[in-house]
Amino acid sequence: MVPFRYSLIFLATLGLLTACSDAPDAAQAATAESSASTAAMPSAESTDAGTPFAVTEVAQFDAPWAMTFLPDGRLLVTEMAGNLRLHNLETGETGSIEGVPEVVHAGQGGLGDVLLHPQFEENRQIYISYVEAGDGVSGAAVARARLVLDENGGGELEDLEVIWRQVPKVPGDGHFGHRLAFDDEGMLWISSSERQKFDPAQDMSGNLGKMIRLNDDGSVPEGNPFADQGGVAAQVWSLGHRNILGLAFDAEGRLWAHEMGPKGGDELNLIEKGANYGYPIVSNGMHYDGEPIPDHDTRPEFNAPEVSWTPVISPAGFIIYDGELFPEWQGSGFIGGLSSQALVRVAFDGESAREAERFDLEQRIREVAQGPDGAIWLLEDGRRGGNGTLLKLTPKE
Repeated sequence: MVPFRYSLIFLATLGLLTACSDAPDAAQAATAESSASTAAMPSAESTDAGTPFAVTEVAQFDAPWAMTFLPDGRLLVTEMAGNLRLHNLETGETGSIEGVPEVVHAGQGGLGDVLLHPQFEENRQIYISYVEAGDGVSGAAVARARLVLDENGGGELEDLEVIWRQVPKVPGDGHFGHRLAFDDEGMLWISSSERQKFDPAQDMSGNLGKMIRLNDDGSVPEGNPFADQGGVAAQVWSLGHRNILGLAFDAEGRLWAHEMGPKGGDELNLIEKGANYGYPIVSNGMHYDGEPIPDHDTRPEFNAPEVSWTPVISPAGFIIYDGELFPEWQGSGFIGGLSSQALVRVAFDGESAREAERFDLEQRIREVAQGPDGAIWLLEDGRRGGNGTLLKLTPKE
């Protein structure tokens, strides 16, 4: 196979970007599903000059969405059509994990995130998010299961149970969110996007457009800010969100989350207990029909983003780096860009943040992960023709 070529260029300005946040994903709802199977591929290293890292192509997957490393160094990768893959980085072989529940694969929906329990080595539990069907409607769900691996490079999920669901299920196939993260106290965090329905982000009778905080079994922990309201409101930590597609905790335990704005106004937010981030009442973007939305600075009672992007980057995937391979980047955030086709580095200063660098990859970046050795790993989106490539970033010699 002829390797992709990557021109890794630092972009000094946002003015080169013209695509809007949701348009690339929404257009794919009508795209036929790929039938290509996951395939190993020979590694191919970029030789482009002028960047602090080399890019190695490692493997390909069919419309991948998320990944996480197992303690033994193998990689779990979700594919939107409903496949959970196990990739051996040493041999290049890819197997399948059976027992994934049936998913709705349409538009932005399908199999989503995958996350290990903090005590995975003892309990073998993993968490997956996905879109499930209702009666003419759909919504995100989160399930946990025990991962049982076999000797043939695959395995299965056992004792699977659904521990959380979006309420209510609604028509449409966009803005599910369903990103997952654990904090240092073992609390499970779930991003629940507003399903392109606007007003649910402010409606506490449902959990759409909210940040969710739960115990690892899906029960409501002590300390949630709306617990006295009961029902699904008790799950909620913050509200007024649009489409959250990345969560990461910094070294001080602060939760940062990015979300797609409408036409303009992508956001990076510091998530605070009980805070309202204003959508759809305020936004630094506008509606797609051109109708304006008041900016955050017109309504100071709503939390404003720490970083806002217009033109947008269409953020997806997020880490805050703490590895040794790139010591100059410790504490930096890395966000994948879909329409921007870039990797965006964010610098933090306590509770403030700013974009520090941008690297043009000429591919839609869906997921970002940090490997056990400190390498940065990326998954291409792979939904605009061809498979999504797994990329490894390492320092240049």
